[in-house]
Amino acid sequence: MADFIRRILLLSRPRKIALQITVDAGLIIASFLAAMIIRLESFRFLENERIWPPVLAALVAALVAFWLAGLYKSLMRFVTGKVMVAIAKGIAVFSPIMFFSNALLSAGIPRSVPIISGVFILISTGGLRFFMRHLFSAPLKFSKQPVLIYGAGHAGLELLNSLLHGRDYTPVAFLEDDISLQGLTISGCPVFSPDQIPFLCEETEAAVVLLAMPEITRNRRREIFEQLEKFNLEVKTVPGMSDIISGKAKISELRNVTPEDLLGRDPVTPDLETLRRHIAGKVVMVSGAGGSIGSELCRQILEKDPTSLILYEISEFSLYSIEAELSEIAKNCGFKGQIVPLLGCVQNSDRLSAAIKAFNVQTIYHAAAYKHVPLVEENVVEGIRNNVFGTLAITRLAREHEVESVILISTDKAVRPTNVMGATKRLAELICQAFAEDCATTTYSMVRFGNVLGSSGSVIPRFSAQIEAGGPVTVTHREINRFFMTIPEAAQLVIQAGAMAKGGDVFVLDMGEPVKIVDLATAMIKLHGLVPYFVDHPEERSPDEGDIPICFTGLRKGEKLYEELLIGNNPATTEHPRIMTASEVSMPLRDLLPILDRLMAACMAFDIPEIRKLLQDLPLGYAPRHDELSDLLWVNSKDALVPQLRASAALASTDD
Repeated sequence: MADFIRRILLLSRPRKIALQITVDAGLIIASFLAAMIIRLESFRFLENERIWPPVLAALVAALVAFWLAGLYKSLMRFVTGKVMVAIAKGIAVFSPIMFFSNALLSAGIPRSVPIISGVFILISTGGLRFFMRHLFSAPLKFSKQPVLIYGAGHAGLELLNSLLHGRDYTPVAFLEDDISLQGLTISGCPVFSPDQIPFLCEETEAAVVLLAMPEITRNRRREIFEQLEKFNLEVKTVPGMSDIISGKAKISELRNVTPEDLLGRDPVTPDLETLRRHIAGKVVMVSGAGGSIGSELCRQILEKDPTSLILYEISEFSLYSIEAELSEIAKNCGFKGQIVPLLGCVQNSDRLSAAIKAFNVQTIYHAAAYKHVPLVEENVVEGIRNNVFGTLAITRLAREHEVESVILISTDKAVRPTNVMGATKRLAELICQAFAEDCATTTYSMVRFGNVLGSSGSVIPRFSAQIEAGGPVTVTHREINRFFMTIPEAAQLVIQAGAMAKGGDVFVLDMGEPVKIVDLATAMIKLHGLVPYFVDHPEERSPDEGDIPICFTGLRKGEKLYEELLIGNNPATTEHPRIMTASEVSMPLRDLLPILDRLMAACMAFDIPEIRKLLQDLPLGYAPRHDELSDLLWVNSKDALVPQLRASAALASTDD
């Protein structure tokens, strides 16, 4: 049989069509003979030669109708129920022609035979095609992976049809929460309750579940994933309904479960008028436009019709990437404004001033920052220059050029910081607060939130890469937890909060409940269909215990077990249910600027101990976990390098 199938598949397309026409002709004649035998209950009609002209006329007409209906254009291995429509059109021609030609020639064919023949033609030609489809696909079924489809609705049925024609998966059953559907069979696949997963996995050897419920809420999606975790099944899902409706994705485009699926919450419908308040019809600048938050801010800002969108970014590649993406989006959505890509550093006041003045910037979203805790801990001076003095430059120039609003993107690590990065971001908040008190023309505000899923340098992409590499997955501490939010939700709330600012506001985003990182790592491994286990050292392997090892490596430099969003305990609500305001300690600008001058002098002199002392003296709540300094240049070359750097700094100040 396998040799027969292979021979047919190797035929040229014209020969395959000729073979189909020949077989169909034989089946039509056989259907006529069967109808005559059933009707007359004898073979004596074969002696009547007058029956053949009507039969041949009807035969030719039926084959022509089959051709015109597209019956011979469909590939046999991919036939669907639509093929029966084409066959029915041929029968609709065959039966009347036989009936009238029989009457015209007085051939003696009983009047019921054309109808009976039509039924037999439908059964034989249609049945043969579905039988051949089964034969052609049978070899593939043995190599295809059995899967369970979670969701027996329209999306599940469409996914089933796509998989039947694919080469990767063969659906063996549906899983459905709706009790009324359980026990039914849909397109040949039985429908079971999710409680029967262990039985189905044992009977069918299915190790993959495909979630085909794009319309469910994020909360319900997360509940399903938590339910499937304990079975060590690989879980894939169809795209979300918004992507399907917009044409960005198709039901059949399966993807792995993402951290957004595990942690994402149902979004709160935004107030569109509030979102547009500082954007529509205005010139908007985003510093750090190529970063994770900056790029998402740009995408959402573009949808709200600014006059111009200024992309200010220090990384050439990041700027190129986001400008190309936004230009494509602008073309597709009919955006008529201007997208301006500017290479520049926020520490370069002249460049920044020229940009703000040249384009008459009205709104600034300041997202440029060094945010990786251990790296900033090891590169203290550059972290301070970028995060602190970059913010100082933007806030000062915004006042000078009468920019309408400045929104600083802050972080939960600014609350009682134990690391330099958090201290620099809290100091950046102090700068914005000070300028807000001192300036009536510009509205300054800060938006503080935790980790965003999938951002550069975050734990999520690292876990995914480690799982793909076979482990180990490295977690710093068994008890460490973090707040998480999706990048689009964070950007939307930043825009919404900035639009509600009155001046000096410290907005805090509701991040939900903190997530234990080890639980996140375990869930990601399980939803890849793998078994996690714990080891004491990254090099250890115990295949008998599981598939992917998890190893605790210890807290990194400056890292805390728990992050917080509030310094005090007095948050106030706003008009948005997920945005709060905090009353935080501030400093007058006249008191803050002299300290910033001393901090800049310490940076120029590369005096790390003095920098640490100044950060501790400021009202930042900065309390480093260790006394030793981590800056790599200071630790490795302070004896030889520091005097040289101090001399250079002194010379530079003399030149000034």
